[in-house]
Amino acid sequence: MSTSRALDALIPQMIAWRHDLHAHPETAFEEVRTADLIAAALSERPRLAIHRGLGGTGVVATLRGGDGPVVGLRADMDALHLHEANTFAHASTYPGRMHGCGHDGHTAMLLGAALHLADAEPLPGTVRFIFQPAEENEGGAARMVEEGLFDQLPCDMIFGLHNWPGLPAGQIAVRPGPIMAAFDVFEIELIGKGAHAAMPHLGLDPMVVAAQIITGLQTLVSRRIDPLDAAVVSVTRIEGGHTWNVIPERITLQGTARSLRPEVQAALPGQMRQLIQGIAAAHGIEATLRYEARYPATVNAEIPAAIAARAAASVLGEGAVVTDRAPSMGAEDFAFMLQARPGCYIWLGAGEGPGLHHPAYDFNDDLLPVGAAWWCAVAREALAHLA
Repeated sequence: MSTSRALDALIPQMIAWRHDLHAHPETAFEEVRTADLIAAALSERPRLAIHRGLGGTGVVATLRGGDGPVVGLRADMDALHLHEANTFAHASTYPGRMHGCGHDGHTAMLLGAALHLADAEPLPGTVRFIFQPAEENEGGAARMVEEGLFDQLPCDMIFGLHNWPGLPAGQIAVRPGPIMAAFDVFEIELIGKGAHAAMPHLGLDPMVVAAQIITGLQTLVSRRIDPLDAAVVSVTRIEGGHTWNVIPERITLQGTARSLRPEVQAALPGQMRQLIQGIAAAHGIEATLRYEARYPATVNAEIPAAIAARAAASVLGEGAVVTDRAPSMGAEDFAFMLQARPGCYIWLGAGEGPGLHHPAYDFNDDLLPVGAAWWCAVAREALAHLA
């Protein structure tokens, strides 16, 4: 791996930041202490101009070089509502909250990159270090964009990363086009007529209808979506009934839908509504679908993806750059920034171990200098290309 001595000297500080953040996790739009820590670290370098408040708790630091282009580098900083199973010294001190996705590591890496570049020779352009709140489910990226991120702090190109368990440490995966799926949620309410379980003919049973709908929704993927398009429809919660011998009047189903192409994302609500209401009507049941489109697909632009790959090769070597890894059906709200500006999102291999959102997960500290070095390299590569 190619890093500088100056960047390596920041490794102990990056580890300290990361462990501090892990011990004090804050969830969506509540990252007050986290934002204060970030701003305090950035304020140690006079060349970094700090802007606070976008997205509520967002922090953006600007490093001005020449009069050239502007590149944005983004890290997410929120934690999860999750009980941590780890018992090491830096385990969460906040019950029910945990950095189970590695955003503590992403923040520490970007802080390291910011301080390193602020100490280096001036760049032929400007770099913005964007610390974003509320990536997990709440769309903090969308809120920052809506509140004028790129109007107040323009960027010509933007980059992000995520640590990726299962991808070998020492590798970076990058690809043009979709890399993460669109993320939608839905709720189905079924209203029938309750009855004694021994006398179902006297009621209208929403439980049977719920079972048919759960099974039927899978035909949307297998029979209504082009086999060459990826889509997932998962019912993840069912609520209804209170005892053994009563057919309930009401059943509620909740779930998520994922897709890679906007055409598929747009088509799913109508197809679901048609199927749900058709099954319900056949049984005399009232059915309501509430569908909410949350995140669009995360789509990398071709030129920024090539820039990201070159930066990865400069840090880890050509053989460590993976360009043929399939997209994930997980979701990422960096997608909103990529809709507003061309850019690229990469996966940084984290090796084996508990996966993301697992209560025993912990960010791999060995990745800190790798991620920081990549962010420095991609900033230089992008500025050179845009100049």
